[in-house]
Amino acid sequence: MRLALDEAGRAVRGGDVPVGAVVLSPDGTTVLAAGHNEREATGDPTAHAEVLALRRAAAALGEWRLTGCTLVVTLEPCTMCAGALVQSRVDRVVYGARDEKAGAAGSLWDVVRDRRLNHRPEVVEGVLADESARLLTDFFRTR
Repeated sequence: MRLALDEAGRAVRGGDVPVGAVVLSPDGTTVLAAGHNEREATGDPTAHAEVLALRRAAAALGEWRLTGCTLVVTLEPCTMCAGALVQSRVDRVVYGARDEKAGAAGSLWDVVRDRRLNHRPEVVEGVLADESARLLTDFFRTR
């Protein structure tokens, strides 16, 4: 999570909402890819930290299935990112702060654990939640 928090800091420097993500290999020790929000920098509405990290991890592995991998992200994924997690076959998502307004991994929705879908990753929430939330609170206070 500390690596994801570092990525979130990069988002702030780029003028974007501080969300960072990393994808860990199936052994849990190797970082395959990282990403942070780049919507402002790129003008791309899909440039969320999770989506960018998943794309980069797939490129690193040479395939779209990220079976066995873990995505670690500072903020609970939104519906788009939750869908991308399911579609990429990530085994686990670990997140910091809950997103009561747009979260789709347990708070507002629970897309990742919807029994109607063909894949349901394990969800671990609340890892360094206070630090993750503080980054977001500080960012929005200055706006």
